[in-house]
Amino acid sequence: MKTYITLTFIALSTLFVAMLYPIDGYDTTGIKRLYRLQKMEMDSIANKRIPNGAYLKLEDIKLNLLSRKRDSLGAILVEDNDFARKIARITPGGNYSLAVLDMTNPDSLKYAAHRENVGYQPGSVGKIAVLNGFFTELAEVYPDNFELRTGLMCNKRVKARYWGTGDHHTIPVYDIDSDKLTKRQVVASDEFSLYEWADHMVSVSNNGAASVLYRETMLLDAFGRNYADLTEEEAENYFVETDRDSLTSQANRVVNQPLRDLGITEDDWRLGGMFTRPAGKYVGREGGSIGTPKGLMKFLVALEQGNVIDEESSLEMKRLLYMTDRRIRYAHSNRLDDAAVYFKSGSFYKCDREKNPNCSDYAGNVFNYMNSVIIVEQPNGKKYIVCLMTNVLNKNSAGAHMYLASSIDEVVNPT
Repeated sequence: MKTYITLTFIALSTLFVAMLYPIDGYDTTGIKRLYRLQKMEMDSIANKRIPNGAYLKLEDIKLNLLSRKRDSLGAILVEDNDFARKIARITPGGNYSLAVLDMTNPDSLKYAAHRENVGYQPGSVGKIAVLNGFFTELAEVYPDNFELRTGLMCNKRVKARYWGTGDHHTIPVYDIDSDKLTKRQVVASDEFSLYEWADHMVSVSNNGAASVLYRETMLLDAFGRNYADLTEEEAENYFVETDRDSLTSQANRVVNQPLRDLGITEDDWRLGGMFTRPAGKYVGREGGSIGTPKGLMKFLVALEQGNVIDEESSLEMKRLLYMTDRRIRYAHSNRLDDAAVYFKSGSFYKCDREKNPNCSDYAGNVFNYMNSVIIVEQPNGKKYIVCLMTNVLNKNSAGAHMYLASSIDEVVNPT
């Protein structure tokens, strides 16, 4: 009799909601869920999901390393021996890798790392590469006018079609007229602005939204200024009529070349393809996905320098990473409640049910990646970046990430 091995293969970002973008951003972005949060704040309706650090306004969010704009990443990411020893004392053994940069004083940066060049499957942290690719293409189309870029994001509305389906995670759909919020899966008929698709991708880490924004990044690359008037039929025909190998190569280029331009190597961080299976109808995968704490740290440092495309793009991407709802995993540490946090988490795990029939979500026994990247800005002026990647089998590492967050904050921001 044959023995069958049942494998559960799941690529998930998070089971929980973690909304981002400043609450007062509705007027400039048109992201409808922000209108609801802003209305709750104006009407003094208590929102216990939101910690004190989630109430920064647009004008409060700034880039922290503009004074180091001309410095190379290599010059910045040099270990400080004393700081590195302190971080080493609290870093668990086993499959933990991390990089930490204390940027409280831009003129005296402190960097520490542990196994920072070890590669992990980045999971939904890779969606930051899609965001970067999308903003890169916007800048190519409108190189001298940031307002035209954000105007297109506000006004261009696109449907999910099959690209956005296949992810069981929900998105928040808010009807302003009825003041009704619905959380549901993306369906093919969903139509949102580019800003809202970006928000769905980053805030609730919806895989369908990631594939939709990835698709639009490719269309921007292909059609340039004609993209603004591109119809749904013309967009779909592009994928039908273009050779699959060409589309796969293009997909790989539009998200990975912008990383290379920043000095982030293929071994530092790369994205292998889209986030939903239906998108594979025309676009294949290439090269696989990998991320290292050092590669992710390079990106966040460049972001704080204003060097990811330009200062305006860097700032807008940082706003999209700003958390304005319940915090999870690393960001759930109560030591961060009063801090502004800019956060992305991702997980990717696999269960062999023959070995363990009870193998559970986020506790894979074949592999069990959990990753957290975060910028923390404490109200007392302490500011730092952490990139943490783990692969601890048979255990949901969310709690371990949270406890390590508290320990790292104690090192950078002692009480």
